[in-house]
Amino acid sequence: MAGYSTEPNVTDDLFFPGKIAVITSPPSVNYDGFHSADQLITKYGAGKIIKATWPEDYIAGKNKMIETAAALAEDGEIKAVIINHAVPGTADAVDKLREIRNDIFIVYCVVYEPVHETARRANLLFEPNELAMGSAMVKQAKKQGAKTFVHYSFPRHLSLVTILGRRDMIQKTCAKEGIQFVDAAAPDPVGEAGIARAWQFIHEDVPRLVARYGEDTAFFNTSCHMQAPLIKSVVDCHAIYPQPCCPSPFHGFPEALGIKIDDGFADLNHVIGEACRIAAEKNMADRLSTWPVSASMMSVNAGAEYAIKWINGQVPKTDIDEIVLQDCMSAYVKEVVGEGVEVEMNSYSENGITYDNFKQLLMSYLDL
Repeated sequence: MAGYSTEPNVTDDLFFPGKIAVITSPPSVNYDGFHSADQLITKYGAGKIIKATWPEDYIAGKNKMIETAAALAEDGEIKAVIINHAVPGTADAVDKLREIRNDIFIVYCVVYEPVHETARRANLLFEPNELAMGSAMVKQAKKQGAKTFVHYSFPRHLSLVTILGRRDMIQKTCAKEGIQFVDAAAPDPVGEAGIARAWQFIHEDVPRLVARYGEDTAFFNTSCHMQAPLIKSVVDCHAIYPQPCCPSPFHGFPEALGIKIDDGFADLNHVIGEACRIAAEKNMADRLSTWPVSASMMSVNAGAEYAIKWINGQVPKTDIDEIVLQDCMSAYVKEVVGEGVEVEMNSYSENGITYDNFKQLLMSYLDL
């Protein structure tokens, strides 16, 4: 497996004209999202790959998001913008960007706004296949010994069709697999109570539910902000954690397990190795799992490589060349984890409409 460094190491070839901007969440919200452009910077150089971040509190920081997008649009060298994650407020920011420039290839990675709105704003969208993942994670939890499955969320997330559909699929699969389903309400971390209250709730509620349902209880939370406290609480209670909301070895595990990582170097080998070691020490082997590669990093890197082909005129200007896109995805996964890991890619459908530019992704699990 390969690590990611922000140190540029490029040839004299520019590969493509202009620059690509990658807008990420801050590391406090999503570590691998923040570092998702590192490999691109290593490959093409910091002069070609520009990084920007959304505010931590994107609900209150909507104007800042618009300012960030506008500043990128004003730079005539920017040919593509990769947005990871497309959090609430992204639509207004992209509308401002499009108002200034309509010749930029825009990629969304993980979408938190209605699909019918996002699919017309972005050229290409990526997201884990939420419905299929709902079924897959229950089957993974059963393999880990789960007898109960707890689903944490809150109204803002459940207003999204994909998240609500995934919740319903989890409930349906639990019934099919003979697992008790518990629909649990959690505080919204970007609500009035804030992140600290959401963390406190998780630390207090997981032990209560384990005391009620037993250690063979699997926990899932829809919020990036709450993965670290959830993993820590699951480990402390010897419960089960099938995956983060955004599948990745980087999402929540380093903070929860005390894995030291360099802020400038996202080393996948190190995180997985340490997570497996700590899980074994805490008698949690095979009770924690995730995808073998970051869905977030995979989307950003494959999306950027496809954008480069778009910039260079190697793919259609409007439609998505699925064969080329699949090749971009496969090349990234092979580079990071080697052979033997396949990425399943499908177009998203909703209310009888198929969005050919919105690609859903699914991978197998890595047991820690």
